[in-house]
Amino acid sequence: MQKIEWGKLPFGYFQTDYNVRCYYRDGKWGEIEVSSSTQISIHMAATCLHYGQEAFEGMKAYRGKDNKIRLFRWEENAKRMQRSADGILMARVPEELFHEMVMKAVKLNEKYVPPYGHGAALYIRPLLIGTGVQVGVNPAKEYLFMVFVGPVGPYFKEGFNPVTMQIVRDFDRAAPLGTGHIKVGGNYAGSLQASERAKAEGYASVLFLEAKEKKYIDEAGPANFFGIKDNTYITPKSPSILPSITNMSLMQIAEDMGLKVERRPVPVEELETFEEAGACGTAAIISPIGKIVERESGKTYTFGDTANAGPISTQLFKKLQGIQYGDEPDPHGWVSIVE
Repeated sequence: MQKIEWGKLPFGYFQTDYNVRCYYRDGKWGEIEVSSSTQISIHMAATCLHYGQEAFEGMKAYRGKDNKIRLFRWEENAKRMQRSADGILMARVPEELFHEMVMKAVKLNEKYVPPYGHGAALYIRPLLIGTGVQVGVNPAKEYLFMVFVGPVGPYFKEGFNPVTMQIVRDFDRAAPLGTGHIKVGGNYAGSLQASERAKAEGYASVLFLEAKEKKYIDEAGPANFFGIKDNTYITPKSPSILPSITNMSLMQIAEDMGLKVERRPVPVEELETFEEAGACGTAAIISPIGKIVERESGKTYTFGDTANAGPISTQLFKKLQGIQYGDEPDPHGWVSIVE
């Protein structure tokens, strides 16, 4: 195994020793297979290539001070993948199969789980694709579910330091009655032009507005948005937002800390009233936002002193990360130990 500088890991693909796979054929899931190949062989007429039958999840395994490896809320990822499968008519992956394959992929690549104290984790990517052959627009009859893993550092290069985001009105991430609420590849393809342009213009990411009225905050492609004011944690509610498991957890932690929690439409102009703001998701956990700029008008919203994360965001981040690494009590039973 190559020498890894755990503290300098980027967020990206990292090849490990094994991945696990399972095929759905003739109406049922087959045996779990272990592979050391990074390649998959699929038919040129597979539905994932033509009709976007593809869904994925993002999870992490954390090594604690006690050297134990922990998974965070895997059941929620399994349920969300089932909702994604339902949304684009793919075969559902049963929770038990999802769990067994995730556990196996982590155990087989255990040496790649970063040691405690580097802020790094083992990223887990469950992937479900339509492999059945169709040339007319129809769902496939065959599917491949696979899980691969790799060690990662922070999603945004800034780490837990405030980023600047850009609001755009000339692109939509997802349609109100479309697939924004499930984790399918098309949503990410739809966000690429706006995201890459924003990065080229010096921003960490884009903050999309809901597509119908362009009045309310939706989400950043890879993360949900939240704002803090008057001892309240506020996060947008919209049928085109992907429900983040991190956000769901932060809402609970905020309540545990004595904050009020509101999940509701958040008008753009309300940004002026927030004391703190952040983006949250599995990859970023929390990325504090120091500044948001509207691309068309140049109107700028700032939060706190823009150079440091706000006190409540910091507390939320430490509490959640503490639970994930086993440093804090786990009152809601979110953590599973990889035996």
